[in-house]
Amino acid sequence: MQTPVILIVEDEDVTRLNLVSLFEAEGYKVIEAIDGDDMHDKLTNNDDVNLVVMDINLPGKNGLILARELRQKRKVGLIFLTGRDNDVDRILGLEIGADDYITKPFNASIVKVRVRNQLLIKQKNDLLEMLASIDGLTEIPNRRYLDENLSREWRRSKRNGSCLSVLLVDIDHFKRYNDCYGHRAGDECLKQVAQALAAQCERSTDFIARYGGEEFAAVLPDVNKQQALAFAQKLRKAVNSLNIEHKASLNADHITISIGIASMENGNASAEQALLEQADLGLYAAKDAGRDQVVALNL
Repeated sequence: MQTPVILIVEDEDVTRLNLVSLFEAEGYKVIEAIDGDDMHDKLTNNDDVNLVVMDINLPGKNGLILARELRQKRKVGLIFLTGRDNDVDRILGLEIGADDYITKPFNASIVKVRVRNQLLIKQKNDLLEMLASIDGLTEIPNRRYLDENLSREWRRSKRNGSCLSVLLVDIDHFKRYNDCYGHRAGDECLKQVAQALAAQCERSTDFIARYGGEEFAAVLPDVNKQQALAFAQKLRKAVNSLNIEHKASLNADHITISIGIASMENGNASAEQALLEQADLGLYAAKDAGRDQVVALNL
């Protein structure tokens, strides 16, 4: 399990430093912000924040407004800090989406328990989200996961001017495989191919998802065109090594795949959809070239 990350948004130095010391002693990674603009900057540059602990009274925008903005931007836990222990603040905060309140001056033991509870809730919610994002047949990420995470990686690459490569993978002549061997064998073939593809992802940032039917997609952050080509050849060889018989194929006696690649360098793709469309063009070119091929087109 990764170390939980807490963002503290508090303009009072003493309170903020006390919370930093308290949370770091619990083994959490802590990020600090002093107002709403600072909070948004820190969230933009830190995708792994699990919980925001925020003063309800801040310079500029108050915590209630910031909570609305936060809920629109990220799925994180939110605990309000307040010096006023009254029902009006509690009701407003909870209606906006705060998960809990901490009243100042705070009791360190109570704060630790409340923070631990919210992190556990976030962990369970993340697990539910993950289960909802897994393809039931192949047990790899599904199209929903692909769309959400490709969008996030595209934004990160645009922001940092870094590379991002997307691969679209298609099992060659899969309809003919189903017609020849039956849909049960087709499902088993999909499972084997999916697992072989996923096994090639050695970095935690890379992932393979089921794109639909017999198509898969790979998302490779910080990977340029040449590196993506090498990875695609690895995928192709891994599927060839499965040696799944396909006597109805028109290009081989076993299951093969075709792959199209699109690579964004220096943040030059207008949208994540442009990467998918370009990879799709590469995939069609690979099929036209005889299948069991890899084609990378320039954006």
